[in-house]
Amino acid sequence: MRRGGQPGAPLRGRAPLPHNRRMLTFPQIDPVALRLGPVAIHWYGLTYLAAFALFMLLAYRRLHHEPFASVRGPGAWERKDVEDMLFLGVLGVVIGGRLGYCFFYKPAFYLAHPLQVLYVWQGGMSFHGGMLGVIASQWWFARSRGKPFWQLMDFIAPCVPPGLAAGRAGNFINGELWGRAADPSLPWAMVFPQSGSLVPRHPSQAYQFLLEGLLLFVVLWLYARRQRREGQVAAAFLAGYGALRFVAEYFREPDNHLGLLSLGLSMGQWLSLPMALAGVALWLWFGHRAAPVPVGAAPRRAAPPETRRPR
Repeated sequence: MRRGGQPGAPLRGRAPLPHNRRMLTFPQIDPVALRLGPVAIHWYGLTYLAAFALFMLLAYRRLHHEPFASVRGPGAWERKDVEDMLFLGVLGVVIGGRLGYCFFYKPAFYLAHPLQVLYVWQGGMSFHGGMLGVIASQWWFARSRGKPFWQLMDFIAPCVPPGLAAGRAGNFINGELWGRAADPSLPWAMVFPQSGSLVPRHPSQAYQFLLEGLLLFVVLWLYARRQRREGQVAAAFLAGYGALRFVAEYFREPDNHLGLLSLGLSMGQWLSLPMALAGVALWLWFGHRAAPVPVGAAPRRAAPPETRRPR
């Protein structure tokens, strides 16, 4: 997810590395994909549309997966549920993402300038804040529709990573959220002129595209195809994203106004660590709960007490 305030120079104490003329250089991509008179359509906006479209496509497929396809009665899953979840999810992403950036990354600034919280066009979004916003919006949706909250989160979880991949593609097109300095001999090291230096860097947007987007999607989609205990698919998303984001942050340049925090970790890592631990804890907790009744099977009845004939 896009965030403002990325540094234009390497961290203090890091010597600039020599630039190899054959090294990859970030192509200067026009952020505007299409102009229709006074209206400018930005690539980043298109990646958001792609994310929402991918969510709807995958969510419609999930309606035919178990246990959702076999739910009957007032809690039955319908296409309208997907549309309403997406609408609320968009609100959660925008509101939570913006508030998360303001309070996680620049709390002092926004406490001093509270009205600038509304200046979303200046950039500044946080994935972790957006996730909290989505959780809050879907909790309200589950209560209003009479659906089990964790069943709903299991439904959503495998549909999210492709949208995250689309967002990372938008970060790359915008030339933002570049990586830390890389060895000049690394074949895919890239110079980002926007960084204010010719230091070769890791294309961390591509790393996150592959890890948090494609890899997490494949793992979750396959994992969710078999019936799991309620909540375990959502917990796997929390653990998987938190762990993969934690690793990816080692290659991503920290925000200049924050740098590296305690234990040499970035803010993204400190936000991802509790997310991963919570995912593991929830997965184990859900695993110790009663297993769901297999779809189509009748509930088990207690066996009658055994009677023996006297000898």
